[in-house]
Parts: sequence; C-alpha cells; structure tokens
Amino acid sequence: MSFGAGVLVLLGPSDAGTHQIGIPTLPLADVGPIESLEGLMAVETDRDRWKAIVIHHSASPYETIETLGRKHREMGLVGIGHHFVIGRGEGLGDGEIRSTFRWIDQLPGAHAGGSAGAWYDRHALSICLVGNGDRRAFTDRQMERLCQLVNTLMSELDLDPSSVVLHSTIAATTDPGWNFPEAWFREQLAPGG
Repeated sequence: MSFGAGVLVLLGPSDAGTHQIGIPTLPLADVGPIESLEGLMAVETDRDRWKAIVIHHSASPYETIETLGRKHREMGLVGIGHHFVIGRGEGLGDGEIRSTFRWIDQLPGAHAGGSAGAWYDRHALSICLVGNGDRRAFTDRQMERLCQLVNTLMSELDLDPSSVVLHSTIAATTDPGWNFPEAWFREQLAPGG
C-alpha cells in the first residue's frame, strides 16, 4: 500500500489539510484521530530505527495537538516532539489517540532528557498522555488506550516489554508523574510484544 493511501486508511480524512508528506517543519501535528489500531502500521514504518518506547505526560490538564505543538515550538522545537498523544477529555477526547507528523513521516522525536536523551530521541517512539501525573491519575480510558497502543507497537516492531520506559527512568524528572500506575501498566504489556 502506498504511503499516502496508508495514511488515509489509517487516519481518515485530514482535519487540517496543510500537511505535506516529507516536510517536517510544518506546524501541523497530525491528520486526525486514530479510531482503530488495526491500521496503525499502514504507515511505511522504519522498523530498523525504532528500538524503544518512552511514556510521557503533558504536565498540563488541558491540551490539544495545536496547543502542545505551539508549546514545543516556543521551546525551539520543530513542532510537537512526540509521535503519539492520548487525550483525557479536556482538549482531546478521553482516550483519543492522535499520531503526529513525527510518526507519519517516521522522524526522530524531540522528547527525551538525560544522558541518553539523544539516543532515545533518534530511536524511541514517544507517547504523551495529556494530564499532569504528579497532580492526579490518568483516566481509565487513557490507560486502556495506552496499553492498546503500546502492545500494538511492540508487536509490530518486535519490541520486548523491557524496551518500554517511563521518561523518569532515563532522565531526572517525575514524568509521567507520581500517579502513573507503572506496576499495573507493566502487567498489561504482552510478553514478547
């Protein structure tokens, strides 16, 4: 399946209309919500690049793709730094998964800190949960969709559960927050991807 057709099958019609394949400097973050994960890998995936997945939070209770992208541009990044964002019902729908241009174009992220941050930016997919995990728990729907997304990516990219890390594991931060249910989350990860 061609890349363009894969994106349309995966994501449906564009809600922004300005995304141009292969041009990563555009401020557009995504082309629509991912309703079903069945077609997620319709994007021509750079399987040799992706070796890990890093879980983040937005550290704010309300975000849309546009507001998060604007914050990241204000930090000097070329648009949103994450590959996927999962909403909590404030801005984005509860459990709504959005892919960004970084996933669609298979570009490195701009999300990881710490001494190994550059490696994680180049080789790890970034998933951001909207919300502040230091202040309150994520919604049940967010966590359910996070598990679905991570298990799908692990299976398709042949990743082991040990390759899924919290940002706080690799950098001096609490991200995705004290309220992130790490033990429960790890129990939900399918062995062997």
